Amino acid sequence: MSIQEKEQEIIDEFAIYEDWMDKYEYIIELGKDLPLIEEKYKTEDRLIKGCQSQVWLHAETKDGKMKFTADSDAIITKGIIALLIRVVDNESPSDVATSQFSFIKEIGLQEHLSPTRSNGLVSMVKEMKLNALKAVK
Repeated sequence: MSIQEKEQEIIDEFAIYEDWMDKYEYIIELGKDLPLIEEKYKTEDRLIKGCQSQVWLHAETKDGKMKFTADSDAIITKGIIALLIRVVDNESPSDVATSQFSFIKEIGLQEHLSPTRSNGLVSMVKEMKLNALKAVK
């Protein structure tokens, strides 16, 4: 499944919910299914700067594909990073680096977050792309 297809799947899922309280609940549910980062990777260098809550992101490349794991001390943030990972996990570094993450705008996520959470979202996307750029050879 391409990045665009994964994004469309998320857009379709969010279209089911009419109000943002239901969408937040769905994001929280997604966070509960997040593939958690190993404790040994919960280090200062994997902590995403610019997030209100603590968010750790671990990225590695296996067989030419990016693999991401993460964790956060805030349940809503955990759901947001789970959405981002779902879109770019198991994709090539160059595809991750050039991904537009257009589903964020399509579902109205950024405008329904507090300014600090919105900044955190931007920081998470930036960190994923930086990891991908480092892996592009």
